[in-house]
This record gives sequence, C-alpha cells and structure tokens, in this order.
Amino acid sequence: MANLWRLWKILFIFTKYRLDSLVPVEQLPLSLRIALWLAPWRLNPVPSKLSRGARLRLALEALGPIFVKFGQILSTRPDLIPDDIVSELRRLQDNVPPFDNNQAIAMIEDQLGKKISELFSEFSTEPLASASIAQVHAARLPQDSEHGDQEVVVKVVRPSIENTIERDLQLLELMARLLVKYSADARRLKPLEVVEDYRHTIYGELNLQIEASNATQLKRNFEGSDSLYMPEVFWEYTRSKVMVSERIYGIPVADIPELNAQNTDMKLLAERGVEIFFTQVFRDSFFHADMHPGNIFVSRENPSSPQYIAIDCGIVGTLTEEDQHYLAMNLLAFFNQDYHQVAQLHIDSGWVPPTTKVHEFAASIRSVCEPIFDKPLAEISFGQVLIQLFSTARRFNMEVQPQLVLLQKTLLNIEGLGRQLYPQLDLWTTAKPYLERWMRDRFGPKAAFTELKRQLPGWIEKAPQIPGLVHGALSRLNHMDENQQALQSELTQLRLELEKQSQKKRHHILGSLTTGLGLFLWWQAFVLGLPEIAGLSLAGVGLLWLLIKS
Repeated sequence: MANLWRLWKILFIFTKYRLDSLVPVEQLPLSLRIALWLAPWRLNPVPSKLSRGARLRLALEALGPIFVKFGQILSTRPDLIPDDIVSELRRLQDNVPPFDNNQAIAMIEDQLGKKISELFSEFSTEPLASASIAQVHAARLPQDSEHGDQEVVVKVVRPSIENTIERDLQLLELMARLLVKYSADARRLKPLEVVEDYRHTIYGELNLQIEASNATQLKRNFEGSDSLYMPEVFWEYTRSKVMVSERIYGIPVADIPELNAQNTDMKLLAERGVEIFFTQVFRDSFFHADMHPGNIFVSRENPSSPQYIAIDCGIVGTLTEEDQHYLAMNLLAFFNQDYHQVAQLHIDSGWVPPTTKVHEFAASIRSVCEPIFDKPLAEISFGQVLIQLFSTARRFNMEVQPQLVLLQKTLLNIEGLGRQLYPQLDLWTTAKPYLERWMRDRFGPKAAFTELKRQLPGWIEKAPQIPGLVHGALSRLNHMDENQQALQSELTQLRLELEKQSQKKRHHILGSLTTGLGLFLWWQAFVLGLPEIAGLSLAGVGLLWLLIKS
C-alpha cells in the first residue's frame, strides 16, 4: 500500500511540474508519442513562471533524498545536460530546504548527552548548508576543551529520514523486479543488484560514524599532500546521527568567478582533480564516491598551486585487486586504441560471456570509438564514450558490474567537474601517464622485489614445516590415486550391472510381448473358428523364453 501511495505521489509531482515537457517526444516510438499526447495531465498548463530547470529541481526536492542525489549527479554533466537546467540543479547540492532548528538541537543533545551550551561556546541555530540527508551548523568548541577554541561544523541527520528512504528503496526494488521479469535487456543491467548496492551505500551515508571513519582514512591517505586536504574529525563529539569536524574556509569549486579573481591556476586544478581520483582508485583502492561540486572546495592559500578540500565522505568505493588490474588494462588499451585488447580483457574479466567472439566484439567497439577519436582530444567526452560503448556491448550480453557502478559515476563526476574548471581538460592525456606509471610500479621489477620482501618473513617462518607439508601432500595424492582406482572399479561394476539389468528387462519385454501376441492369435482363432495351433505355439515360445531368461 505504501509503495502504491509513493508511486501515486511520484506521478502527481511529475504532472504538477509537467516534467513530460522535458521528454524528447520526437525520439520516442509512435505508440508512446500518442500516449503522451492523449495523457490527461496535458490539460494542466505548463507553469509559465518557472523555467524547465526550476520545475525539475522543485520536483526532485519534493520527491526526497534519493531523487535529490540523482539531480546532484546530473548537475555535474554540463556536456550532457543543457546549461539552464544544470544551473538550477546545482542548487540541490547544498540548498535543500532545512528542517526545524529545534529538532536539530534536540537531536544533538540526545546523541551527545549534554546541553548545547555545555558542548559548545558558540552555536549557530541557522544552518550553514542543508542537503538531502543532513544539515550543517557552525559552532565553536569551549576554550577549556582538548582542542581549545576550535571552530567546527556540526552535521545532523534529518529526523525520520530512514522511513522515507526505505519507502523509496522498496519502490525501486519493485520496479527492478518488474524490469527483471519482463525485459531481457534489463536483466543484463542487474537492476536488483544495483538497488541492493545503493541500499547499502545510502544506509552507510545515514550513519555519520561511518562517514567519520571514511574521512579519517582519506586524511591518512593524503597526509602531507599538496593536492587534497581533509578536515579533521573530532571523535569525542561524533555519534551515529551527529558528527563534529574542523571548519574549513575555501572557495566552492563551482564558483568559477571567485577562483579566477584570485588567479587560480585552473588547468593545474582540473588536472589535480583527475590525479586525485586515479590515486584514490589505483594506489589506495579507497575513493570518495560523492564528488559533486557541493562537496568540493578550493583552498584560498597558494592559488598557483591550488589544493582541493573535500567534505561529506558518506559514500566511498573500493575495488578488488583483480578489478583494479582489469580496469587499468582496459583504460590503457582504450587510450592506445587497441580494441582487440579491450574486447579480450572484457572476456577475461568475466564482464561478457566466455563464448563471445573476440574479433566481432572488437569490431563493434572499433565502429563506435574510431569516429570519436577523429575529434580533438579535448572535445572527447568520456561520458559519451561510455554511453555508446554500453549500447554496443548489449548485443554481446554485457552485464553491469555492480562493484563498478560507483566508480563509473565518480569518473563521470570528475570529468564534468574538470570540464567546468578548464573546458580544454584532456582527461585522456592526464590519466594515461598515471596509469602507465601505476602499471610499472605494480608489475615491474621494483614491485616484484617489494612483494618478495613482504612475503619473505612468512616463507622463512614456514620453511621448517615445508618437508612435512610436502610429504603429507604426496601421501594424500597416493591415497587419492588408490581411492580413485577403487571408485573407478565400483563405477565399472555398476555400469555392467545396469547393462545386465537393462538386457534382462528387454528379454522380459520380448517374452511378454510374444506370449501376449500368441494368446491374442489363439483367442482370435477360437472366435473366428480358425486353427488354434499357431497362436498356442507362439504363446508357448514366449513363456519358454521367459522361463529360460528368468
């Protein structure tokens, strides 16, 4: 019932803001075009005082946090979304309407077990920013506290947000089940796995202790870095629904005029964003997966060597060593336009079925990519490449890999962000040297020697046990051979017994049929007044056969 009510609300919001006017109707099949043209909501006029971007933003805000997250992703793609819509969607990043201040204060006091006046020497009741999951208040720690007179921000989760999110997730799961049931193409997208992965991600974001641990790990990974700074988390003031961390003063990364006003090196800033992403993915296998502009700032210090400041680490991603390896090899092969290698790697990694014909798959990839590579590199959108590759790979039963969904989303965010900062950003040229260096470090002689040094103590410790282990393994192999021979003998006997039983069964059937046919002929002779000897003789032969074979 709750799902039906939520579905009805989505339809109501859709019609209220006339979002159907944003749909490219001319690209739809004729049947859908007719259905949209006859839809009853067309009687409701398009709101003339609101732009199309404002209508989309207000609709997403009305539908709740999951839809706001979707709008945040769209806001980082000016190469895919018109500028007027992007400018409105950027307001979703930290301008979602706040919840009541008294509720925020009650939540903080309940979580930390003290009054606001005891916890902070100053506390601003008006939030600094309000997002889909939580809002942030400025505060100052008491002078006699361990951290002194420290300026901080207090992050508070929205009250009862779990109920809204769970309702939306159940609706998404219902839609995913319908897709799996009725669409073969949708099954390749693994919608149920994607929804489950998103459930895990969004509930992790609701627990601010998880976010605090993520921020602490990222701070440790980039300790002393000129490229990225992570604010300090104050653990004694952090609980599951409240987190206190260092307040930072930076320029929002989307504020291009302010960045230009302080003579920021925009090219270096954009390139450092790409390098930070690849460092997190390949060096650390731990990456910030919610890098929309509302979560990224630029330090005001040293504009000629700009440093990013990242906040809101509720969503992070990780990759296995195998995924790291295949991803790096795929990207390098792609940059080198080695489409046969791209196809082979997709098969080796299990992303497409092992029965896929490499040459056919490579030819399809080439047909998509060659026209793109004819353009200047700065004009190539990695997002467009991914979209076209996906549509091509569907013919080869390529399935979505849920473990790579966050990575793909983050890579698209990074490219969109970089293009805003420096429109000439060449993602390919920036990323390729890093990947080549990572491959050398990972699989070169130095890496082999490092791995040898790491494993050597364990090998030395186990060396005295090796003769006994080898002897035990050989003994088990001998016993395995004996057991295998015994099993083979039993299988042979069983096969012979089955053949014997089958032959006996055939004999019984033949004898029974012969006897039955003879009796039938004898009865027919009796009815028709014919000689009975033929039927009785045949029945006798059948009975004799049965007796002999029994």
